[in-house]
Amino acid sequence: MVFLDTYIHNPVNSAPMKDRRKYNIEAVHIGSVLKKVMKTCRRDSDKELTVIWSLWDTAVGKAVAENARPEAFKGKLLLVNVTNSIWLHQLQFLKKEIIAKINDAMGKELVEEIKFKIGSIRG
Repeated sequence: MVFLDTYIHNPVNSAPMKDRRKYNIEAVHIGSVLKKVMKTCRRDSDKELTVIWSLWDTAVGKAVAENARPEAFKGKLLLVNVTNSIWLHQLQFLKKEIIAKINDAMGKELVEEIKFKIGSIRG
């Protein structure tokens, strides 16, 4: 437990200890402080993009889903890990179709570009 949230917003940070006792300072869990900070750093579209993980298999089909998984996103760029160079090459040809399917499944145009790379497929 830390007093970080109260400490930052308390205008009497530099007041002597005896003066601080006048204020009711509550302990705040660091997790709640970080959650508040992260909310201010993330765009709303980033939150919507997290839906990609749940709709990926349906949007791209079984064969692609078994060999490619979304790893991360940066703005409107979706980073996708693939099992090997053969799939990487094949998916380059399907890129526009995959983007259209994902955006259609999400009901909004949130993905503009996909970058494929060889990496771990978890899921």
